[in-house]
Amino acid sequence: MGGREAIEALRGGQRVRAVVQALPSHPEHDLYDLIAQAVAAALESGRGSVVVVPDHKTLERAQRAVEAVVEPQLVARLHSEDKPTPRYRAFVQALEGHARVVIGTRPAVWAPVEDLGLIVVVDDGDHSLVEPRAPYHHARDVALLRAQHDDLGLLVTGQAVTPEAERLVETGWASSIAAQRPVLRANMPRIESTSDSWHEAHDPLAGRARLPETAFRVARRALADGPVLVQVARTGYAPSLTCQRCRNVARCTVCDGPLSVPARGRLPQCGWCARQAANWSCGHCGATQWRFSSVGSERTAEELGRAFPQVPVSWSSGDQVRREIPAAPALVVATPGAEPQAEGGYAAALLLDGDRMLSRPGLRVEEEVLRKWVHAASLVRRGSAGGTVVVTSEHERVVASLVRWDLRGHAARELAERRTLQLPPAVRCAALTGPLPALEAFLELVDLPDDVRTVGPAPVHQRWDEEAEAPQSEAASADVLGGLPDDDEAHRLLLFFTYSQAAEVTRRLRAARAEASAQRKHAPVNVRCDVADLL
Repeated sequence: MGGREAIEALRGGQRVRAVVQALPSHPEHDLYDLIAQAVAAALESGRGSVVVVPDHKTLERAQRAVEAVVEPQLVARLHSEDKPTPRYRAFVQALEGHARVVIGTRPAVWAPVEDLGLIVVVDDGDHSLVEPRAPYHHARDVALLRAQHDDLGLLVTGQAVTPEAERLVETGWASSIAAQRPVLRANMPRIESTSDSWHEAHDPLAGRARLPETAFRVARRALADGPVLVQVARTGYAPSLTCQRCRNVARCTVCDGPLSVPARGRLPQCGWCARQAANWSCGHCGATQWRFSSVGSERTAEELGRAFPQVPVSWSSGDQVRREIPAAPALVVATPGAEPQAEGGYAAALLLDGDRMLSRPGLRVEEEVLRKWVHAASLVRRGSAGGTVVVTSEHERVVASLVRWDLRGHAARELAERRTLQLPPAVRCAALTGPLPALEAFLELVDLPDDVRTVGPAPVHQRWDEEAEAPQSEAASADVLGGLPDDDEAHRLLLFFTYSQAAEVTRRLRAARAEASAQRKHAPVNVRCDVADLL
């Protein structure tokens, strides 16, 4: 099924379930214009729609596109940052049938739209669509359940394709809507990798320099035509420091928290207790000199300002996120997700710190980094207008997928590997978190089937969230574990089971949870299903 056929099917009142891969940098077939057409087609057939987006910036773009083709009084907006009165008014309008289209962030997937016929989930790989509190649902999974239960249409849309969406296509539950390769090549920007053999032969330092000669040359040439986007991994000035002598992480002498430099000319500051390290000394070797181990967006903007003295330089990250910039030549340094829209598109984009982002542990790191690159590259002008993207990572598979713009192929390969390893989304999973004695008692109540694979239990260690620059305890994030004694360290047990076993396993987990809560013989055990974000 193609895009036009899907729109006509929606206009005719038919149920359409598809994974839509939007064209990059296309002025006439923008992702949000396609969503608006789908919503308008469903409305013509007398059916309402729900559009779920990951963040405020995406919400505004989707709302503008939908209200351009649908009467604004038929559109309700649900967003947590809005005031209580407009949020309640929008909910009541949808409940009473006055608003036929609801657009909102994660909670909008529950919206009570009258005669609902279509749910659209935008960028389902974004972590913002995962509810961090019980029941820890993903908006995409709620949309799947609503579509299956009420026989609704469902569109999973975005620039990238996740393994979960690819699985829907491979199982036949959804069809794939994507442009043919000739059309895709005509509408994608030119992508250069500094790790290929040609660039390595001409620039031996390309693999080690943060801003290789190729990236510098592309930026200098593109600045004659318009703005240039520079994507970096971290926000701030110098997010982390190390000892100049022994290279160990520089930590606060009071609370052992990591040190960072918040701005130029400022003293190092602890990320935990906010104390300034005026008389710091290394706890390992006693040295008093430190060095930058990573560079944030503000420091990158400062360095680019010296390299391009006649060009305005700005950054968009953290609390200072810009939504739009003019078409004038400028360098815009942004972290993933904070890239502003440029009038007419960017003349070029430099994707830095790729190896650093890919070095983080996690099952989904490759697909997440590729999605961030794709979103940045999609802001660059079409190939015929001379837009160029330079990626500096040496990770062969992810870079090759970006250069070929083979996003569905990458998702298919990821899914095939996880099917071999029996990891999500090829199988279902659940995580049980609690004190070790409580986990053992809980397992006796559950009485799992013999073929359910278990991993653990293992201690839940504190992990470092590089983006938030703050320590986060995974156990503390589970709201039912708030009262653990100091000597009851939290442990986690992972369960892996097939989709056919899911109903029975989750039924037993619910029953055991209810029995354990009623008897109160042991400490609470937190139960989460489909926990790919914890792997």
